[in-house]
Amino acid sequence: MKHFEVESSMLTMGGVFYPTGYMFVMFPSEQDARAAESKLADDGLSAEKVTLLSPQVIQEKITRTVGGADIPLPSAGTEADTVRRFAELASQGHYALLIHAPHGDETAHIMAVMKGLPISYAQKYRQLVIEDLV
Repeated sequence: MKHFEVESSMLTMGGVFYPTGYMFVMFPSEQDARAAESKLADDGLSAEKVTLLSPQVIQEKITRTVGGADIPLPSAGTEADTVRRFAELASQGHYALLIHAPHGDETAHIMAVMKGLPISYAQKYRQLVIEDLV
């Protein structure tokens, strides 16, 4: 599993977290997130495509990207609201997996592999669209 760092390619022009080509899947606990990672690895997904994010990392590295995203006017997009939802769940102890899955068929396959796991929130970042997965 990769170590997480926010890269410039994961941010909008306004600096808000928007990792195009990635899935951001949240789970109620670290154990649930690690079970999902294990299922994905057993299915053959490379560890280089998956990053585990603790609630602390979500709060420190992702939530901070919202900053003044709505200043001077609210954003027309939903990226800041999505990050706020991540922050809300992280404050309740939820963990996340950031999964590189640039193609739609990969996304569908990954969701099928994780079927039955307690996913609390899941998003796929596509070009100009954040897609709800659950």
